[in-house]
Amino acid sequence: MPTIDTSVWINSPLERVYAIAKDSRSFPDFMKDVQSVTPIEEGANRFVADWVGVVPQFMLKVRWRQEDLWNDVDHTCHFKQIKGDYDQLEGTWTFVEENAGTRFATHLDYEYNVPTLGPLVKKVIHSIVVKNLDNINEAIKGRAEAPV
Repeated sequence: MPTIDTSVWINSPLERVYAIAKDSRSFPDFMKDVQSVTPIEEGANRFVADWVGVVPQFMLKVRWRQEDLWNDVDHTCHFKQIKGDYDQLEGTWTFVEENAGTRFATHLDYEYNVPTLGPLVKKVIHSIVVKNLDNINEAIKGRAEAPV
């Protein structure tokens, strides 16, 4: 199963970056790859929503239901697909104070199989997932560093 680890340093306080990331219902407002996030269940530290992502290279929409479990003490989020287009999707977001800013890190394990198309498509999918994570990093960084 493919694993991806990415991180970005954000010139903004930890609490601000964490709050922006925790408000995933607003992602379609500032993330070009997220078409919609529709809440299904909400609690103080648990959020379940139906997501629709866009893969512009293929004019394709990817749909899944995701559970986010937030830990406000450790500043982490463990997320996983409950059902949807991926064979598997789960990971962790970590937020750590670093150099008067915040290190936002993602660990992702995923599986997305297209049986009839084989290994070549897996490489293409991997590059799309990496690009999507980079876009998330840059979108949260841009929002957190923007003037309030």
